[in-house]
Amino acid sequence: MNKLFIFFLFVLFCSSSHAQYEKNPFPKTITVAGSAEMEIVPDEIYVQVDLKEYEKKGQGKISIDRIRQDFLNSVKTVGIPDSVISIAAYDGYNGNPWLRKKNKKDELMASITYQLKLKSSKQMDDLVNLLDDNATQNFSITRTSHSRLEQLKKELKIQAVKAAKEKARYLSEAIGEKIGEAVTINEPTEYYFPIQGYAMKANTVMQDQNVSGEPVQSVDFRKIKLKFDVNVVFSLL
Repeated sequence: MNKLFIFFLFVLFCSSSHAQYEKNPFPKTITVAGSAEMEIVPDEIYVQVDLKEYEKKGQGKISIDRIRQDFLNSVKTVGIPDSVISIAAYDGYNGNPWLRKKNKKDELMASITYQLKLKSSKQMDDLVNLLDDNATQNFSITRTSHSRLEQLKKELKIQAVKAAKEKARYLSEAIGEKIGEAVTINEPTEYYFPIQGYAMKANTVMQDQNVSGEPVQSVDFRKIKLKFDVNVVFSLL
């Protein structure tokens, strides 16, 4: 009876040891962090332009229709296609005469807001130089991006994982080991630093000239920074 009991204990111990081994097929591992980063000049610049009717001496009120037409002509002049232009807001006038006040001093001034996607700071500067200083109430950069942003992110993720593998290789060699297969790869953590919410009065920009009267040389946008960090576990052979 005692021998049978000891036999069952032995079988149970062997089964438990086997189960523990099955749960951990990689008894020796190394965990490393890899990272990759990049700075890119944005080629998608999203801007918002606020236009409003105004009174001009000797001509009376400059209508929103004229202001719109002049703006769209300026947009066309600098090579901005219609496909990247949209109306974000249209206030004060929708074509119905009753919306316009009849008082001399209190006549309603219509306004319109456009959103555009530009491809460079030069294109933005060229547009600003053509804007009507009196009609333009505000010119703001709402955000920036890049046309190949998703592809660049993918490439950086791959570089981060490769950097982790290289780090694991030389660290394991330092103790006489070699790395085997990857046990786990965490989704790389993204750090994305775009430009947001930069606004300026158009009349201030238009007057930004040097003493000779020539426009100040255009300065490119601050670069967008992309960074990915990843943790990878490798088995040791």
